[in-house]
Amino acid sequence: NGGKHADNNVDFQEFMIQPWGFDNFHDGLRAGVEIYHALKTVLHDKHLSTSVGDEGGFAPNLKSNEDALKLLEEATAKAGYKWGEQIFVALDPATSECWNEAEKAGKKGYLMFKSTKDVLTSDQMVDLWAGWCKKYPIRSIEDGLAENDWDGWAKITAKLGEKIQLVGDDLFVTNKKFLERGLKDNCANAILVKVNQIGTLSETFDAVDLAMRNRYAAVMSHRSGETEDATIADLAVATNCGQIKTGAPCRSDRNAKYNQLLRIAEQLGSEAVYGGKTWWRK
Repeated sequence: NGGKHADNNVDFQEFMIQPWGFDNFHDGLRAGVEIYHALKTVLHDKHLSTSVGDEGGFAPNLKSNEDALKLLEEATAKAGYKWGEQIFVALDPATSECWNEAEKAGKKGYLMFKSTKDVLTSDQMVDLWAGWCKKYPIRSIEDGLAENDWDGWAKITAKLGEKIQLVGDDLFVTNKKFLERGLKDNCANAILVKVNQIGTLSETFDAVDLAMRNRYAAVMSHRSGETEDATIADLAVATNCGQIKTGAPCRSDRNAKYNQLLRIAEQLGSEAVYGGKTWWRK
């Protein structure tokens, strides 16, 4: 964790893993849990903080934002999994925060407000993500550009949209009207789904349906402030999203969702389909 969700010097909000290379949910979850605990050991051995941010992710001070990816790679190897074969990377930089901080400083662009204080243009942000995608097995970037930077979104979609998942969270806010604009302007190729953001189940289902009918992926999501309610786990299965974003396997507010998914998978038995290898551009 970094950004507004952690008290460290990392500008970007979430660095996550995607356990792609598994045949079922419980094996994928096990890999995630083991890598999480391996990461704690890696951080401890490097004398880095193992305190956690809002979503349960570790929140140490680092020499650069990119160091977070290097630590994930090291933890994956330590846990005995294959980086770029079984385990891939998902990012949520939450760059609207960088955009807003630049505006507060009287500048236009993306302010690295917790580290270098550099201000990057939209083109530079697109190049940053493209460069990282060449160096690391990144398969998903959420909010890689700010919610008001529609031109930037069009650029990153043109450059990376056929290679990786580009998720609109702040861009779409689970709202059909904004998603319709994204479809029209070819911005992003996936939507983050937050039920209590749009406010009703019917509007949630409408947004997911519109996305899927237009070959946009949908990712069911928690919020930074959570409870032990596990409804989104049921909704992820009910809507056939194939993906859920619900934080690190840390604290009951995050683990409740994973435990519910385990119960659902057990109940479905052989009918359960793990989304790891099948979700991309269904």
